[in-house]
Amino acid sequence: MRIKALRGFSVLELVAIAVVSALGVATKPIVVPLVHIITGPLFIPGGAIAGGFYMLWIVLGIGIVKKPGTGTLIGIIQGLLVIVTGAMGTHGIMSIVSYTLPGLAADLVFILAGSKRFNILHFMAGCMAANVTGTFISNAMFFRLPAETLILLLSGSALSGALGGVLAWNMLSAMDRLNIDL
Repeated sequence: MRIKALRGFSVLELVAIAVVSALGVATKPIVVPLVHIITGPLFIPGGAIAGGFYMLWIVLGIGIVKKPGTGTLIGIIQGLLVIVTGAMGTHGIMSIVSYTLPGLAADLVFILAGSKRFNILHFMAGCMAANVTGTFISNAMFFRLPAETLILLLSGSALSGALGGVLAWNMLSAMDRLNIDL
């Protein structure tokens, strides 16, 4: 059985998407507790600040594969991985939503860019969009913070996303320098 949405991807690209998805899920349980050391005493939800450092895998995957829908596919796979493995979080089936929408947001940024010649600003904006979307969705589903607090939290998640985008850009640049390409 073939899924029509996957026909546009080669097997190598699907493997790269699966690897990047797994790295994103594997990174989260390492990064979040480290960030909670700083954000916990300040009563700031750590996931929003840590998000840029595990959302970077979504934009890195988009930069590697360079095809529309890559971020969304990464998000879907991450959501499924979290549900199947119980790796991080207690969102249950809602993990599909909370992981897929950030991938979709990042995809939209890269699709609106129009070309496959992405630069660091695309990566920053894509990772910012993913992290802000993830933070907003988590707030809507679970936290329901007051508007003023949410605005501050979304600002922090945008900054974290921008930093994650810079890291993803640097990782992709390093891969290019080493001639690692699909």
